[in-house]
Amino acid sequence: MGAVAPASAILLAALLFGLGLAGVLIRRNLIFMLMSIEIMLNATGLAFVAAGARWAQADGQIMFLLVLTLAAAEISVGLALILLLQTRRPTLDSDVGNRLKG
Repeated sequence: MGAVAPASAILLAALLFGLGLAGVLIRRNLIFMLMSIEIMLNATGLAFVAAGARWAQADGQIMFLLVLTLAAAEISVGLALILLLQTRRPTLDSDVGNRLKG
């Protein structure tokens, strides 16, 4: 099995990042926005791994571990905030946050 060209991996990462960005900008549901941010983080991890493979360095994989750690922390905090918002307002619409007091 042959190796994937780094340019193809970077192109795929750019495509995934663009899809995630479109999901954040278009969708209004907080869960879908959180999933779109997760797609964007995975795309950056793929770009780091592809760049590390291009220059035959392990730095890309180390950065990918950092991105995975950041994504896990982001998901846990984001889901906790969404659950807290869900208990105060019965909707997951992102525009509801404008009406919160405090």
